[in-house]
Amino acid sequence: MNAEFPADNGTAALWRPNRQRSGTIQAIVAMVCGVFALISIATTVGIVLTLLFETIGFFQEVSFWNFLTDTHWKPQFEERAEYGIFVLISATVMTSGISLIVSVPLGLLAAICLSEYADDKTRRILKPILEVLAGVPTVVYGYFALFFVTPLLRSFLPFVGPFNALSAGIVLGIMITPLIASLSEDAIFAVPQSLRDGSYALGATKRETILAVVLPAALSGIVSSVILAVSRAIGETMIVALAAGQSPKTINWNLDFVNPFIPIMTMTTFIVQVSLGDTPKGTLESRTIFVVGMTLFVITLALNVFSFWFVRRFREKYE
Repeated sequence: MNAEFPADNGTAALWRPNRQRSGTIQAIVAMVCGVFALISIATTVGIVLTLLFETIGFFQEVSFWNFLTDTHWKPQFEERAEYGIFVLISATVMTSGISLIVSVPLGLLAAICLSEYADDKTRRILKPILEVLAGVPTVVYGYFALFFVTPLLRSFLPFVGPFNALSAGIVLGIMITPLIASLSEDAIFAVPQSLRDGSYALGATKRETILAVVLPAALSGIVSSVILAVSRAIGETMIVALAAGQSPKTINWNLDFVNPFIPIMTMTTFIVQVSLGDTPKGTLESRTIFVVGMTLFVITLALNVFSFWFVRRFREKYE
C-alpha cells in the first residue's frame, strides 16, 4: 500500500499547521464557553446568597411560626406589624389558578390543532403568529387587563371591583398560552408516526388516536410546558400590579378567601410596592422584600424539581 500510494510530505506539512490552529481555536472556544458558564453559575449563587442572608436577618426579628400562621400582612405598621405570608401566597395561587383555567385548554387545543390537523404550510404560518403573543411586553398586558378586560367584566358583572383577581388571571392566562401551545406542540409533534399508524390500523379514528395514543405519549412534555407556564405566571409582576390591586386581604376562611372579584395583593405586587424607594435599606420593612423573594424562589424551585421528576418518571423513549 505504501508503495502504491506514497505519502505526500508536502501535503502533510500543510495539514499539520491547520490541525494545530484548529486545536487552538477549539481550546479558546471551550475556555470562553466555560467562563460564561461560570459567570451564570456565579450569578445564580450570588442571587441565592443575597436572598438567604437577608432572609436570615428577617427571621432574627420575626418568628418563623408567625410568618407561616399569621392571618394578616401588615409589615408597614410599626406598632402592630404582622407578617402572614400566606395572605400573599393565596393571592398568587388564585391568579395563577385562573390563568391555568384559561391557558391550558387554549394552549393544548392550539397545540393539537397545529400538530395533528394543520398541514405543514399552515403550521409554519400559524405557529410564529401564536408566538408573537409571547413577545408582547407585560406592561401592555397589564393595561389591557385594566382598561379593556375589567370594564368588559363589569359590563355584565357589576359587582366586580375596578381592581380584581379575575381580570388579572384571565390576561395572565392569555400571556402564558403561547408558552403552553408551543412547547406542547413540539412534544406532540415528536410522537412517532408509527404509533399513529398502528392506532389507525386497529380501526381507531383520528380523535381516538389523539386522545388514547398521542396525548399519553406526549404527556411528560405537556406537563413540563404547563409547569413552566405556572412558574412564569407566579413570577409575573406588571399584570397583577396594575390589574389585581394592592390590597393584602385578611385570611378569614370565608368567601373573601377565594373571591376573585375583589382587589388582592400578590407576592410580586408587594415587592414592587416596597421597592419604590421609600423604605430605608437595612430595616425590617426592606428585608420583607427578600423574604418574599425567597418564598417565590422556593415555590418555583419546587415546581422545577417536580417537573424534572415527572419527566424522568413518565418520559416515553422511542427508537
